Amino acid sequence: MFLTAPTGKTQTISAAILAIGMAATVGTALGFQHLGGYIPCKLCLEQRTPYYIGAPLMALGLLAAWLKAPPIVTRGLLAVGGLLMLYGMGLGIYHSGVEWAWWEGPADCGVAVSPGNYGSGSLLDQLNAVVPPSCSEAAGRFLGLSFAGWNVLASALWAAIALRAAVKR
Repeated sequence: MFLTAPTGKTQTISAAILAIGMAATVGTALGFQHLGGYIPCKLCLEQRTPYYIGAPLMALGLLAAWLKAPPIVTRGLLAVGGLLMLYGMGLGIYHSGVEWAWWEGPADCGVAVSPGNYGSGSLLDQLNAVVPPSCSEAAGRFLGLSFAGWNVLASALWAAIALRAAVKR
């Protein structure tokens, strides 16, 4: 069975690539939010969860490979990371479909964070002034894809790397 095959260089390198890649992907999203001023909608925030779990999980996979843990540990962590990214890809596809009006989005889609600047006025006034972003409108499109669309591609890449490394001898 693939989980009992020895952990090799492929798993170690893949875990390192995945830990860095997943952290960079979610870091880019956070950068667009905090530096670029893009306020994420509810679905945008949900798409980050697999990365918040996956990046540390892949760091654990890298540690397990370095410490020569039983193969089932490293390969299992890689498999779980791949499944998380498939889930993230599904969330991205759903959100992209909402943006393209292929199907309805959640009725409660609204802002979960505000851009900051609490110095002037009351917090309540600022919260009332924030217009929640709609899940059905892309904040921007780059090369024809929204952030959700780019997340689909990133998640697919990370899932392919993780699942391939989990089963490769």
